[in-house]
Formats: sequence, structure tokens, C-alpha cells
Amino acid sequence: MRHRAAGKSRIEAIDIARGAALVAMAVYHFGWDLEFFGYMDAGTTVTGGWRLFARSIATSFLFLVGVSLYLAHENRIRRRAFLKRLAMIAAAAMAISVATWFAFPQGFIFFGILHHIALASLLGLAFLRFPAWALLVLAAGCVAAPHFLSAPFFDAPALWWVGLSTFRPPSNDYVPLVPWFGAVLAGMGAARIARDTGVFHVLALMKPARWHLPFIFAGRHSLAFYLLHQPILIGCVWVLAQLWPPAVEPVELRFTAACARQCAETRDAAFCATYCACFTNALTTENRLEAVMSGAPGNETQSRLSEIATECTMRAETGSDSAQRNLSNERP
Repeated sequence: MRHRAAGKSRIEAIDIARGAALVAMAVYHFGWDLEFFGYMDAGTTVTGGWRLFARSIATSFLFLVGVSLYLAHENRIRRRAFLKRLAMIAAAAMAISVATWFAFPQGFIFFGILHHIALASLLGLAFLRFPAWALLVLAAGCVAAPHFLSAPFFDAPALWWVGLSTFRPPSNDYVPLVPWFGAVLAGMGAARIARDTGVFHVLALMKPARWHLPFIFAGRHSLAFYLLHQPILIGCVWVLAQLWPPAVEPVELRFTAACARQCAETRDAAFCATYCACFTNALTTENRLEAVMSGAPGNETQSRLSEIATECTMRAETGSDSAQRNLSNERP
């Protein structure tokens, strides 16, 4: 590899980028923890800027997985090192699934980012010899797939990992094969381009500043950082909750506020007011509100949510049309 001409076996700039992505992930998870304990409004971390923040973190992290996979095996597959790393990631993913099964049984992590990295690492080996343009085309195809290939066939729980179901399965961390494998393929394609254009050689010659050292350390121990940061953050917020408990609003108000924030991203205020009031009343009447606010409704409730959403959308649209007609009639 060209970067080895600089006398280095690692490109520290990539470690820095990976470390920065991990720190950003910790920031997002800290926000999630604050929301979970009631210090932030329900739904804050899954809407607006927080949602974009989460997706950009996952994209950058998986992009770097593709870059690293290419760098490690561009000449030949280093089987022993690959299998050792794969075993560690798979074991960590299994540990995450088991731990979250006991902590959040209705929303346990059955296919989160570690599960995706394990599968993507295996699949990525088949694309190591593909030209950059083909990798980027395939990456675009993965990103577009959910918009064109989603079907009820993939609604079976055994196929949720594919990412083509007609609804989002209940899970606190869901990173299915598509569209996210597209980020890994894009990373591999970018790595090929960087190799061919000498970018890796330039990066290898860069000397990191002192303030880069924490990021380098985190980037080189990414799996340990990932496994440890969330328990530590949850523990810190738990201690905070014992000393300064958050003010707790009624669950109906919290759900309505979260619904309104998410709805406002695509619809007007009149529609959202009617829609969210309808949704809240339906969930309260059916005693489903607590399950939904837990962040992990069961399969039956998840299915019912889609029906309620359709019913309340029709009601809100009818109400909005009536309000618009009344407003028009009142005009001179």
C-alpha cells in the first residue's frame, strides 16, 4: 500500500476520524439517556436535528468500517486477523442482545450497529476487488432499496434484519442491512480512490497534534469504547436522577408533545393538533400509551399503531379541509 512508504502500518487520521465518530455517538447516547430519565422531552432524540445527528454518526462510522476493511485486506485477505476481529464483534453483538433483552425486552437490540458491522465485514470481502465506480453504484442501490423494494413479505420477524419491512421494527438500535450497507460499500469505494490518487500516502505523512491523542486512543480501541460508554453514561444520569429528580409531566402530555414535534416536520399546525389529539385519545382508551412511551411497543401494538395513524390521518385531513373551507367562507 502506498501509505506504507511513509513507514507506518496505520494511518492515524483514520483513527482520529473513528474516534471523533465514537465521541459523537456518546454525545447522542447521552441525549438519549437524558430523554429516557425525563430530563428532555419525549421524542427529542428521534426528531429534527437529533435525528439527523444520529444518522450522520451511523453513516460516518459504517463508512469508516468500509475504509478499514479495504485497507486491511486490499492485497490479500488476512484470514487469521479477520476471523479474530469478527469473533470479537459477533460476541459483543450477542452480549448487547442478551443485555438489552433483560433491560428492554420489548425493544431489545436484535440487529444493531455491531450486528451490522459483523455481517457487513463478511459481505464486504466479496466486493474487495470491485472497481470504485461499481462500489459506489452498489452503495447508491443499497440506499435506494427501501424506497422501492419494501414489501409485506419482509414483515416477518425473521427477515427484519434485511431492512425491507413495511414498518420499523421495535428496537432501541436498528441498523438493518439496507440501506446501511451502502455506507460500508461507499467507504470501500472511497478507499480505492484514495489509494489510487495517493491520498492515503499524504494522510500517513500527517503528524497528529496533541489534542488528537484522545481520539486516536478511542479509535484504536473502538469496540471497548462502544461497549463501555453507554453503561457509564446511564450510571451518571442515574446518579443525577437520585440527587435532582426530573420534573415528570403526565404521560399524555409527553406523548402529545412528542407527536407534535415529529408531525411538524412534514405537516401544518392545524393538521398536527387534530392528528396528535386523536392519536393520544386512541392510545389512552386502549391502554397502550405506557407501552408506546416505553419506546418498545410489542408486535401487536406496533401493528395497531399503523391502523391508528391511518385513522387519525383521515380525521385530521378532514378537519383541516373543513377548517380551510370555513376560513375561506369567512373572508369578505
